[in-house]
Amino acid sequence: MNIHSLSGDQLQGTPDKPWCKNSEEILGALFSDQEFGLTTEESLVRIRRFGRNELKGEASIPKWRKFLGHFNDPLIYLLLAAVVVSFVAWILEGGEGTPFEVIVILSIVIMNAILGFVQEARAEEAVAQLQKMTASTANVIRDGAEQRVASGELVPGDVLLLAEGDAIGADARLLQSVSLMVAESSLTGESEAVLKGVSPVAESVGLADRVNMIFNGTAVTRGRGRAVVTSTGMDTEMGKIASLLGRTEEEPTPLQREVDRIGRMLGIAIVGIAIVIISTTLLTTDIRKASDLVAVLLIGVSLAAAAVPEGLPAVLSVVLARGVQHMAAEHAIVKKLSSVETLGSASVVCTDKTGTLTKSEMTIEKVITPSGEVEITGVGYAPVGELRTGGKPVTDLVLLDEVRFVIGGGSLANNAILRSEDGIWTIQGDPTEAAFLVAEGKIGSAEQRRERFTRVGEIPFTSERKLMTTFEADVEREGRISIVTKGAPGALLERCNQERVGGEIRTLTDERRADLRSAVDRLADMALRTLAVAYRPLPHTDPPSVEDYTENDLVYLGMVGILDPPRPEAKIAIAEALAAGLRIVMMTGDHPRTAARIGRDLEIVSNDSPASRTGQVLSGVEIEALSDEALKVASRTAAIYARVTPEQKLRIVNALKADGNIVAMTGDGVNDAPALKSAHIGVAMGIAGTDVTKEAADLVLADDNFSTIIAAIREGRAIFANIRKFLRFMLSSNIGEVFATFFGVLFAGLLGLKDAGATVAMPLLATQILWINLLTDTAPALAMGFDPAPDDVMLRKPRKMTDRVIDGRMWVGIVWVGLVMATVTLAALDLRLAGGVLGGTGDLEKARTMAFTTLVLCQLFNALNARSDRKSAFHRLFTNPLLWAAIATSVLLQVAVVHLSFLNRAFDTTPLNARDWLLCVGLASVVLWANEVKKVVQRMFDKK
Repeated sequence: MNIHSLSGDQLQGTPDKPWCKNSEEILGALFSDQEFGLTTEESLVRIRRFGRNELKGEASIPKWRKFLGHFNDPLIYLLLAAVVVSFVAWILEGGEGTPFEVIVILSIVIMNAILGFVQEARAEEAVAQLQKMTASTANVIRDGAEQRVASGELVPGDVLLLAEGDAIGADARLLQSVSLMVAESSLTGESEAVLKGVSPVAESVGLADRVNMIFNGTAVTRGRGRAVVTSTGMDTEMGKIASLLGRTEEEPTPLQREVDRIGRMLGIAIVGIAIVIISTTLLTTDIRKASDLVAVLLIGVSLAAAAVPEGLPAVLSVVLARGVQHMAAEHAIVKKLSSVETLGSASVVCTDKTGTLTKSEMTIEKVITPSGEVEITGVGYAPVGELRTGGKPVTDLVLLDEVRFVIGGGSLANNAILRSEDGIWTIQGDPTEAAFLVAEGKIGSAEQRRERFTRVGEIPFTSERKLMTTFEADVEREGRISIVTKGAPGALLERCNQERVGGEIRTLTDERRADLRSAVDRLADMALRTLAVAYRPLPHTDPPSVEDYTENDLVYLGMVGILDPPRPEAKIAIAEALAAGLRIVMMTGDHPRTAARIGRDLEIVSNDSPASRTGQVLSGVEIEALSDEALKVASRTAAIYARVTPEQKLRIVNALKADGNIVAMTGDGVNDAPALKSAHIGVAMGIAGTDVTKEAADLVLADDNFSTIIAAIREGRAIFANIRKFLRFMLSSNIGEVFATFFGVLFAGLLGLKDAGATVAMPLLATQILWINLLTDTAPALAMGFDPAPDDVMLRKPRKMTDRVIDGRMWVGIVWVGLVMATVTLAALDLRLAGGVLGGTGDLEKARTMAFTTLVLCQLFNALNARSDRKSAFHRLFTNPLLWAAIATSVLLQVAVVHLSFLNRAFDTTPLNARDWLLCVGLASVVLWANEVKKVVQRMFDKK
């Protein structure tokens, strides 16, 4: 084959299932050569044909469309309708002066859109700063020479040169592998690096078992190799998972659905209110001329417009934006405002294991030597910990000596590097090998090893031998060579005929071999990965030929048990989540036994729970055999899912959603991305997370800390509690206005309105109703959104999908408050209006001013009431200074409307004396006292 004459036009397509074909077939199908690679010209031809090696994201939405999207809301439609109604009313009244209500409502709508747009833009910018390319450059052979190219320029047929620490930028079939190990947790969920080979494997093997393939988004942890690129861009395994995101539909959040429902309900109610008010007025009023009819229509539409809670969208946006700012301070970037409240409503938190619940830092936990067993404390790569046995520090000098030999030997047969930068410990190389270096740092023998031994040879690890051996020149033995071997206990024990006990060398008997195999099984039952260490001193200073050396006649030193440790903060966070009534569900690509061990350590399941026994963990194979309905049933009790694929994670999330749960899904790997997008809220890790995962998520954790999720849930629950508060306040206040107007018209004769000289008998004027809404639907409602979280916010049960933001009990309270408001408002009117039941002597203007002022004060008292539907208004009365400032401002503005002459003309009011004001305050306070009585009765009923 003349590689120089090839053209991309000859390439019919990339080879299908390259893992089950030999390397020569793959190279032939790709018209490539492992020594020469592709020519530069050919790579350009292929990049034009196959496209750049990039994942296709969703088409970006223009900023103007994003801004207009904030107007696509039923409540916004109602507000815009209110603008039209108010403008028409202003025209019908003669178009004199300034249409303040039109300007105010439009301002609220526009400010709401600007607020949401700016906040989401900030979140997008923060997420963009977190995202990093998984493989920015790659070493390839082109034109017969090694070159460094951008990973986006890789094409099928490129020959990759792989070395320790390299990020892999495309899917490729291995051609050469020398102790090559690749970390694939971001794709498969496996916490341990995978040893790679070049031999073909069965066509039917799963992704994690395709050991002759390397994948985009993974990284080389040890060894070296050469591979030919078989897939790029969206054709890679990462690309296939990313394409699942396009088929995963995003659903509106529970809050969005509920606000939409309230908007639709209010829209229907408003039309009904307008019809009823107009009809009632027409039936009870003697209409003699066209102007009377216009006045009646004006009253109906004005009241309908007033029934819309104008401040609701703005208050919602401000409160959610405040929550977003709180979360940003806690290292969580929220991409959508509504996501904060959704997370607070979560009933199930599904989480990946590796890197999310665990540190993704392999740690030696147990050391077993001939003289005993030692536990090494401390987790992660920081060499901080101690040796303990029986819960106490190790004092047995013989045992300590043996542990040092085991850990020191594992650190010699080792190619990893442990380093500290600015107090942060990191590794380069295989995490399992690094575990020995960390343990050595904990026992303080690293410097002694480095001074004593110098490596003079190495036999790399291979999958056939399952061993690694180094040749070390020993200063204490005058430069003579010691051979150190590390590997799988089963393989190593077969090559040992002696063991070191204390300082003595003893024969390794069959009984001792059986004991050691039992110890291996015991560590495996604890979900620990086992490695054994042996050595052999040679009598000469010249190392033997590596090719001629056989790893036999070794002296056994001991074995270690290694685990990817749980994050300590994750355990605390999970305990808090469980106390809050949340379910924690762990999903991982790891072995069921490992998953169960982590589940027990983090107390996701208890030690006596069936789900904590290996045989009861739901595995990917078992999930595959279940129908969607059967999986939904199984998901009610299963807490751990092991050996699961990205598609199965998506099925699990959908099963939990179908069972009525509000699901949060956390993860860092691309294999988590489809499930993250399908969940009600997806949470991605900002440091370890892939770009695909962060793109799919609603929330990105900048610190990769699982406990931040629980902080977000706490914040979300507090926000939801505040949303209920201002909804209770705004709706009860608006219903109070509706009831006051409706019953005022209905009982106009009893109240003396018909005898007061007005053509159309109305207790309040349209301008007064709109002023009340402007006064109380903004500042007090907004301040209520800043209320501190209730004491028991994390002790309440999570919401269900079927739960309403405004439930039946809350509606009863809203209607009750509305009736009380209407009663005292009409009482204030009757007390001053001549001809009524209560025998007043004043004129209509004075009586309306009294009713107007009483209704305003009723709503301000209601602001104190609405902070809780169970606890007294006097509980934590002064914990929200903003609310008191809003109430004081509203009172001052109402005083201005009543006592300033130019506002008297605008709102048809007249000044009140001190006695009138006291009467208004006294009547308005009835709202507070009536609710206090209701809450006492309610608490008594709840106890029973």
